[in-house]
Amino acid sequence: MLFTRTDLEGVWLIEASPIRDERGSFARTFCIDEMNVRGLEHRFAQHSLSRSTAKHTLRGLHFQRAPHAEVKVVSCLNGAIWDVAVDLRPQSPTYRRWTAAELSADNMRQLYIPKGCAHGFLSLTEDALVGYLISTRYDPSAAAGLRYDDPALAIDWPAAPAVMSEKDRSWPLLADSGHHA
Repeated sequence: MLFTRTDLEGVWLIEASPIRDERGSFARTFCIDEMNVRGLEHRFAQHSLSRSTAKHTLRGLHFQRAPHAEVKVVSCLNGAIWDVAVDLRPQSPTYRRWTAAELSADNMRQLYIPKGCAHGFLSLTEDALVGYLISTRYDPSAAAGLRYDDPALAIDWPAAPAVMSEKDRSWPLLADSGHHA
């Protein structure tokens, strides 16, 4: 496994190192020792899947408010997504900045997103299947979000969303939210 720091404090791009032979390939996607040596979360209370059937489906930007803030490790198991993390930690040197990575079944990349960051993605293909390791149980009372098109964040999405939920469309702007993760 290869771990690369992104330009957002605490967000890591994790890449598999597949071993290939005539059968195909084998790759480790999680290792407690690799997580521990970097001080990363390695206990996950939930593993969730989302399937986006249409290309350019947008999900997010989501987070849980403290004390239910969560670490996520996101991977794309089928198709491809453009995965985004937004730093909402006021004490962070990268506060209010974002980073993104293309995750796909082919590149086997994962994005490690620490507590205090919002997360969202845009499907780049039809039938995108996304897996999430999540450190904390979902608590509906702590669920929060921000608008994907917030001008204060200026996220450079690769395409306009074709499909999104009404809930995601109606999240507040950062300036109006008073939210901190």
